Amino acid sequence: MTKKIYVVLTLCLLFIGLPISATAQKATVIKGIVRDSITHEPISYASVFFVGSDKGLMTDDDGKFAVSVRDNFLNVRFSTLGYREKTVFVKKGAENDLVIDLVPSDYVLKEVVVKPKKEKYSKRNNPAVEFVKKLIERRHVGDPKNHDFYNYEKYEKMTFALNEFSEEQKKKWLFKKFQFIFDYVDTSEVSGKPILTVSIKEKIAENYYRRSPETEKSVVTGIKRAGIDEIFSQESVQMLCEDLFREIDIFRNDITLLNNRFVSPLSNIGTSFYKYYLLDTILVDGVKCVDLGFVPFNSESFGFTGHIYVPEGDSTYFIKKVKLNVPRDINLNYVENMYLEQDYERLEDGTRIKTKDDAIIEFRIMPATQGLYARRMTTYDKFTFAPPDDLSVYDFEGREKVEVDAQAKPEEFWVDNRHVPVKKKENAVDKLLARLREVPVFYYTEKVLGILISGYIETGKDSKFDFGPMNTTISANEIEGARFRIGGLTTAQLNPHWFARGYVAYGTKDEKVKYSGEVEYSFNKKKFHSREFPINSIKLSHSYDIDQLGQHYLYTNKDNVFLSLKRKGDNKATYLRKTELSYLQERKGGFSFGLGIRNEIQQMATDRIAFIDGYGKKIKDYMQTNFEVKLRFAPNEKFYQTKSQRFPINLDAPVLTLSHNFAFKNFLGSKYSYNHTEFGIQKRFWFSAFGYFDAIVKAGKVWDKVPFPMLILPNANLSYTIQPESYALMNALEFINDQYVSWDFTYYANGALFNRIPLLKYMKLREVFAFRGLYGSLSKKNNPLYNKDLFVFPKGSTEMDKMPYMECSVGLDNIFTILRVDYVWRLTYRESPNVSKGGVRIALHFSF
Repeated sequence: MTKKIYVVLTLCLLFIGLPISATAQKATVIKGIVRDSITHEPISYASVFFVGSDKGLMTDDDGKFAVSVRDNFLNVRFSTLGYREKTVFVKKGAENDLVIDLVPSDYVLKEVVVKPKKEKYSKRNNPAVEFVKKLIERRHVGDPKNHDFYNYEKYEKMTFALNEFSEEQKKKWLFKKFQFIFDYVDTSEVSGKPILTVSIKEKIAENYYRRSPETEKSVVTGIKRAGIDEIFSQESVQMLCEDLFREIDIFRNDITLLNNRFVSPLSNIGTSFYKYYLLDTILVDGVKCVDLGFVPFNSESFGFTGHIYVPEGDSTYFIKKVKLNVPRDINLNYVENMYLEQDYERLEDGTRIKTKDDAIIEFRIMPATQGLYARRMTTYDKFTFAPPDDLSVYDFEGREKVEVDAQAKPEEFWVDNRHVPVKKKENAVDKLLARLREVPVFYYTEKVLGILISGYIETGKDSKFDFGPMNTTISANEIEGARFRIGGLTTAQLNPHWFARGYVAYGTKDEKVKYSGEVEYSFNKKKFHSREFPINSIKLSHSYDIDQLGQHYLYTNKDNVFLSLKRKGDNKATYLRKTELSYLQERKGGFSFGLGIRNEIQQMATDRIAFIDGYGKKIKDYMQTNFEVKLRFAPNEKFYQTKSQRFPINLDAPVLTLSHNFAFKNFLGSKYSYNHTEFGIQKRFWFSAFGYFDAIVKAGKVWDKVPFPMLILPNANLSYTIQPESYALMNALEFINDQYVSWDFTYYANGALFNRIPLLKYMKLREVFAFRGLYGSLSKKNNPLYNKDLFVFPKGSTEMDKMPYMECSVGLDNIFTILRVDYVWRLTYRESPNVSKGGVRIALHFSF
């Protein structure tokens, strides 16, 4: 299961049912509807502004609004294009249920008259559209990156909290043991809601930009973390949070947030995606500004509602402030509310600098469960356009460097250097968690969730040995029958350089014991386990297990319990005894290379796979010793790290791989000379708010005459799950090639079609289209029909003719927000015996 939202899921699950209450002062609740005073039709996206503050919101598609605030104000002003402004008095600290009727008026601006009843929006001759076009034309004016150098200090505070505590739940019997948590309840500075902070992360970094050659570097001087997410890999959590809550740049065409692309209000396609309105003038930090409002034409699509404030009469169209929200009906999972705000200042030379970037998101995984509040507050200071004193700051690998003592800075450092004060209750997260863990129900719940997420059972607080992975404990296949496995690994608590891992497995049908063991020495000192990035290690391993030919488990364990149910018998396998010595080095710039030598002994397991040559001679096994060189380049790659695997956080960066395996006949027991080269490229392409396209292309060739187990065996997926880089309707060993080109294309449309269909759009379904295939061939030298000294192909295996193998699928994604269901069609080789022509496949797919 992907790790993209494990942080959100776990934080919510841990506190489902925990007491939710507040000791904060009572909020002012304002809700209601804005209507046309004549027709009583609701007015969509009207501006609701709290007079005396700088806060406000917009009505939704149905003209409704609702908010809970604690700011000091008494009046609320309602306005929108084509109606007379109206201001009403509200009762502070009470619930105000309002029906606001706005009076239509002819709105004259630059000789354009708009007379709305039910809104008829037009881009033509619309002054708001002309205004935004000028903003788009001038969005690069004042860009600080127009300077040769641009340096600044960045402070970031990430807060996760449980949202909206209530006094009623405090009285329930379930919460009697947790009454102490109400001593830690705080109040959101933005929504005014009571919150309980459960995780807080702070980071201070010096950022350096050079225009030529263009280079961006960040030197992290301080990191401070505390919270319930300690059960996760903290470096991975930091990377995940930074990717999900990316710094927003409205001056680009797309805004990346929550692993999605939103259309910026200043995008080149903005005028076709958004409706724009010139609303009113408003004071922003003492400056009178034009209020430009905007909403997407389709409220389900990935766009924003909001305001851009531009100083009145400013010919440069400098943007002073930006406020963004998401439409209530947006096809975005788990997000109830989102508030984004940015502040800008203009220097004397006209340079635009961002001083604050504030993002608040309110989540809820399932209805009637505890909500989650997340806030990323980023501030910027100490701007300079002079070259740094030490130009070597641009020379280190990767984009970010963390100082050695960054995580060991004393509290005095944070008091002196953080841009925004941390409130007392935010700073008490460690004390809260210590008290929670004294309660057995919380303590054991946290332990169980830690096992489910990591896949391993720790043997103590500072565990030196972990058992797992647990999803491989029980599985099944046709050769072994029921398979039972137990394994584990050592951690850095035992030794930060030396590591070991392995397993023992037993099959009830073949009654054989299988095993694997490895010893690894890491040249880098590790904090937790051997797979931490970057790897620089040498490893020796030995294993004896089944080898399911034509099934390559690229993204999971071969004995994952969820793959045990198969559509076809998986009896085309051998027993493989393998000893390997390998070296792997990963560089922070994204480049890695590996070297290895591997000795393999392939043994017959069943008569389905027999080593018989064209003369009828049968051999029980054969030996081969291969050398391997691997190169991989993935710049700016981000992934979530577990103890055994890595899961990509995003696939925006291209991934290029090149490998070559070779062997010399009669050298170290090799029966054959062997050369096998493979190249691959993987990339995700975004189409703004209209989804994304994942492309994987690979090619390979075997250069020598070798038996079929050493040729290219396409990856057949015999399970009912959707697996990337595999063929859902191909049989194992159906095709055998010595050269090939393959492709795997998947388009996730993000509801581009369904968002526009009545009724369907409320289900928030998303379309998925996939097309994958393989074109391969077999030369005569590797065809046993022409070379009797080669092994005869297994029954049902053949070479490909001039037609490539192809299959396509159409699917529904986001079913109940977690499920993807595809129907797959086999397009070619449909008349081959014993093949499936179509079928349903499923996958768990968590995404925002």
